[in-house]
This record gives sequence, structure tokens and C-alpha cells, in this order.
Amino acid sequence: MLTVPEIPLWAYPALFATGLVAGTVDAIAGGGGLIALPALLGLGIPAPLALATSKLQGTFGSASAAWSFVRRGVVNLRECGLGFALTALGGLGGAGAMRLLDPHFLSAVIPWLLGGIVVYMIFRPQLGENSRHHRMEALTFYLIFGLGLGFYDGFFGPGVGSFWTVAFVTLLGHDFVRAAGHTKVMNFASNISALIYFAIAGTVLWLPGLTMGAGQLLGGRLGAHLAMTRGARFVRPLFLFMAALVALKLLFTHFSHGQ
Repeated sequence: MLTVPEIPLWAYPALFATGLVAGTVDAIAGGGGLIALPALLGLGIPAPLALATSKLQGTFGSASAAWSFVRRGVVNLRECGLGFALTALGGLGGAGAMRLLDPHFLSAVIPWLLGGIVVYMIFRPQLGENSRHHRMEALTFYLIFGLGLGFYDGFFGPGVGSFWTVAFVTLLGHDFVRAAGHTKVMNFASNISALIYFAIAGTVLWLPGLTMGAGQLLGGRLGAHLAMTRGARFVRPLFLFMAALVALKLLFTHFSHGQ
């Protein structure tokens, strides 16, 4: 039985502010979990409860950002139906697997994959500036990435926004802003399905999660607004920075725990 620490009153404004910052950054370039999860762990919340609670607050941010992109015409929801369903299915499977499997292997592999993405994007400076012709049909794309990245997000999660964004840019030909919008729709799909699983399992701390979620609602909307008004040249460098930061954080965590 996991022990839930008593969270002091002063922590709730800090959690709201953390959700606001995390939601803003995540809507633009991903990596919001790098901000939100340590805040929960820093309060002494056990890792399984912190991960489940992070899904709750992240659901608010991804929903807010996704809706902002949809309202501005960056994302067409009709085109996302298949991807949403497959990603939600993958997220549900990943959440179930997290309770059975050790994510240690992924924590070792993922930062190197993220590092490879950063290097690739640096040497392709024009990639994502404008929309291009797609290289993969939507059905094949979502069967692979919807199920795969949905599972990964439900199971482990760090860097999933970066993987989605680079997949949309390189394989479906989206520019960075359109890719960011579609990424948030898929993030919401895996977040909500994983959240349902964790809620049924009783591992979600509702009050701190909802407090951060309120900040995420505002942050997601703000981040989406910045992405759409500043354009791909604003999103791209922030995306590269956040992908590199997540990779470095995961490498540090992996090697420090391995000692």
C-alpha cells in the first residue's frame, strides 16, 4: 500500500503555477512533463501516484491546447478520428503494461532516440518550415504511430510529444505549427485513456492533479496561441531545445540511478 504524503496548503499555488508553465511549454514544443512530474515527486508523492496524477493534469493541458488549435483551423478533427481512436487504445494498453513491466529499458533507450531527432533536425534546417507532400498514408501512419506512441505515452511518456511532432513533419508533411496542433490531439487521446485506467486503479491524487490541471488549461491555451501567432520559426528552436533537455534529463536520471 502506497503512503500518500500530506500536501501543505502553500504547495497548491505552486502546483497551479507549475501547471501553467508546463502547459504553455508543452503546447508549443512538448516536454511539459519534464516540468510537472518533478514538482509532484518533490512533494514526496510516490512515483506510481505521481505518474498517474501527472496524466490527470496533462489531460487538461492537451485538451485546452488541442481545442485552441482546432478553433483556429490548424487541426481538422474529422481527419483525426482514426488517429485519436488508435492512440487512445495504445495509451490504455501502455497504462496497463506500466503496472506489469519495468520501464528501465525505455529510460536507457529513449534519450538516444531523442538526441538522434535533434541532430537530424539541426542538419535539416528547412524541414517543418512549410507543409509538404506526405510520405505515408494516414491509415498506415496511425496504425504504427497511434498504437506505438499511444502505448509509449501510457507506459512511460517522456519525449512523446517530440516523437509525434517529428513523425507529423517528416512523414505526413506538416509544418511545425500544424504538427504541434495534431500532436496535442494525440496527446489528449493517450492521456485520457491512461487516466481512465489509473482512475479505476485508484492511483490518481485528485486535488493536486486538478490544481495543476487548472494551470494547464490556461497554459495550453497560451502556448497554442504563441505557436499559431509566432509560426514555425518560433516553434522549431523551442522544439529542439525541449527535445534535447528531455534527452539530457533522462540520461542523467538513468546513469545516476545505475550507480
